Amino acid sequence: MTHSERPTSGQLRVALVCPYSLSRPGGVQGQVVGLARALDSRGGKVTVFAPLDGDGDAPTDIDLIPSGHSVSLPANGSIAPVTVSVRAVLRARKRLTTGGFDVVHIHEPFTPGLPYGLLLGRGVPPMVVTFHRSGSSFFYKVLRPLARRLAGKFAVRCAVSEAARATASRALGGNFHVGFNGVEIDAFHGVEGWPSDRPTVLFLGRHEERKGLSFLLDAFSRLEGLSSGDRSTGGTGGARLWIAGDGPETDRLRRRYPESGDIEWLGVLSEEDKVRRLLAADVVCAPSLGGESFGMVLLEAMAANTVVVASDIEGYRDAARGHAVLVPPGDAPALAAALDAVLDGRAALGPPAPDGVDDGLVSRRDRWLDGAARRAGEFSMERLAAWYEGHYQAAVVRPSG
Repeated sequence: MTHSERPTSGQLRVALVCPYSLSRPGGVQGQVVGLARALDSRGGKVTVFAPLDGDGDAPTDIDLIPSGHSVSLPANGSIAPVTVSVRAVLRARKRLTTGGFDVVHIHEPFTPGLPYGLLLGRGVPPMVVTFHRSGSSFFYKVLRPLARRLAGKFAVRCAVSEAARATASRALGGNFHVGFNGVEIDAFHGVEGWPSDRPTVLFLGRHEERKGLSFLLDAFSRLEGLSSGDRSTGGTGGARLWIAGDGPETDRLRRRYPESGDIEWLGVLSEEDKVRRLLAADVVCAPSLGGESFGMVLLEAMAANTVVVASDIEGYRDAARGHAVLVPPGDAPALAAALDAVLDGRAALGPPAPDGVDDGLVSRRDRWLDGAARRAGEFSMERLAAWYEGHYQAAVVRPSG
């Protein structure tokens, strides 16, 4: 195909490959499913290949071909639900290579499962790849020589952030296009928030050390005695903490901080319930200690017009750009003070009015939240889909050899 024959996005058949099970909520899984929806809405022809552990877990609004069941493997301080079945991988690869796809878009290409099956196979359409993780990686360290050779098969290399680009570049070399993670903005429109009659802090994420949940629980336990402000109007004296997700630290932390009137352990939320909790919360807290290449949970909270209190780490700073209250990672007293100030209404969110006349903390808070919502809008899934479409077209017309 020549440049004069450059296809339009609607003409391309795209295979989106996710190495992680769609039966488990996760950042990469959410990006793949959301991108498939956005590409479909723009007239694309998209099929998702991903592990699936139960038929009832499949999203009903995308074309999905399961690539096997998953097992849990440690990866980057987390647990990755990936396929290790050679038979399942070969079966999915055959369907992909014979399915008439113009381009295959692989997320986290050096993850066990179908990504490796495609890298080691023949007859695979041009490959666009996206790197999500930042920090050290077991797979990069152990498989670096092989990974560098296989990376020569990539038509286009993308990364969701500068931190993710730096991680992949150190391991593989080469040039990368730095994009972003997308937010499904429309998911927050016309939805009723979860019923809540108290000031509420929400945690969303896996219960593992790097996510910092233990520091949030410590901070929350300090709130009662921090402020001498009037709690009768809904300050932190009656605050509630919602904890969503699960993970290796769940049992230990639940024993130390059991379910009570102030702490609710929600378990893994559906996408719909996650949106409703985000809309209802007064604060979304992201206390991660590091290893976050992009602050997706921050942007979702900002899209829901919810105040963000988060750790001052690179991925979160880049996502928020001044629209979050940031504290040193792992500092429970500082985190408690920030939460207390926001919940008690004493935090001056954003600058005074442009004319220099202070129009009150409430108005400043509203302007600050409006600015945060606009910031989240810059990362809409629609914009991300358009960005990837350009790379898909470039991959298809790239000269051979």
